[in-house]
Amino acid sequence: MDRLTPRQIVAELDKYIIGQHEAKRAVAIALRNRWRRQRLPAELRDEVAPKNIIMIGPTGVGKTEIARRLARLAEAPFIKVEASKYTEVGYVGRDVESMIRDLVELGVNMVRGEKTRRVEERARELAEERLLDLLLPSPRGMELGTLAPDARALAQGLTPEKGSAHETREKLRQRLRDGSLDERTVEVEVTNRAMPMVEIFGGQGMEEIQENLKDMLGNLLPQRSKRRKVKVREARRILTQEEADKLVEKEEVVSEAIARVENSGIVFLDEVDKIAGRERTHGPDVSREGVQRDLLPIVEGCTVSTKYGPVRTDHILFIAAGAFHVSKPSDLIPEMQGRFPLRVELQSLTREDFVRILTEPENALTKQYTALLATEGVDLGFTRDAIEEIAAIATTVNQAMENIGARRLYTIMERLLDEISFEAPHMEGVKVTITAEDVRKKLATIVKDQDLSRYIL
Repeated sequence: MDRLTPRQIVAELDKYIIGQHEAKRAVAIALRNRWRRQRLPAELRDEVAPKNIIMIGPTGVGKTEIARRLARLAEAPFIKVEASKYTEVGYVGRDVESMIRDLVELGVNMVRGEKTRRVEERARELAEERLLDLLLPSPRGMELGTLAPDARALAQGLTPEKGSAHETREKLRQRLRDGSLDERTVEVEVTNRAMPMVEIFGGQGMEEIQENLKDMLGNLLPQRSKRRKVKVREARRILTQEEADKLVEKEEVVSEAIARVENSGIVFLDEVDKIAGRERTHGPDVSREGVQRDLLPIVEGCTVSTKYGPVRTDHILFIAAGAFHVSKPSDLIPEMQGRFPLRVELQSLTREDFVRILTEPENALTKQYTALLATEGVDLGFTRDAIEEIAAIATTVNQAMENIGARRLYTIMERLLDEISFEAPHMEGVKVTITAEDVRKKLATIVKDQDLSRYIL
């Protein structure tokens, strides 16, 4: 974050997302404010609340992608949840606090992965020593006849008539490193921790009880070890993982993960417009307002109990998003509106935007399909007029039917290239160039037939 200024954050987002400059600016400022907050005096740091954001715009314009890329830039724990799957007590649905528990779980996995990568080299060294012990046990006084057949063969082939055990081990180590022993079979001892099957049916809060019961019963059950015969290649992976787990301090992982979630966590609340609406007070609308009231303490800041310990939500950044076709942000309860002070509107995508989406981003669809078919030896290319024709068809179909934004391009591209994708294994060395005529020939009939296009596009 020292290097990422708001301008640089926007530049990084521009590599993957076309347009929506206002939304990118808003999230860039919110992210930079977190870095600024960490540098404030302790007494003032706790007073600075995150500026939560509501993104308003139709589906497929980049709301989720902006939040996901932002979290990746900041290396922050990130979770996307649909607000509509949470319901108040008395209705079927998940407990709103479960989103924080899921975020903490993601944070723990993220930190554990980082720490494991740091000790990977040392873990490989320790695993190599254990593998050498398995391949060539060398207790003092052990005769060749008492060794396992594989180990005896190795010892006979490697032990010089006049040489030390150390030299033999080093020769074996060299063969292990160059891969010549990968297909040999060794017997490793694997620890299995039995996880009890616990299923609890009930209302809110039952998920936490179920997880706690599983952990408690899992700790009570004895750890069982089992001997498995595996290839050296697989044994190296198993032993490296075991050694890495021993080198990583679990308490340190949990402590760092909770701190990261509390100070850097991002929750993306999608479909928040589905829980808006205060006109009626009966039927499902009771549940909608109830969800908002259940979400309110989480967004305002409270302590959520997780299996790793209590977690504060005061400084977690919440980004809400919704199309707001039927409802509007002012239909949210006033307290909820107050917790999302920043509002940005994302624009519908135009034909020119589709052309740019197909060509400019680092993960552009044309680049993806070209790379995929290159694995089969097919050289795929698109002419400029073909890309413009695809964009024109996507715009036409979005206007004639439901506007699903850039997601329409996935459907059209898959339909356009289905024959080439099917025949690609038999087209090695062939160069294929898609032209505007190819696009029209493949898709024009479908676009003209409205009933057919509703099912296919």
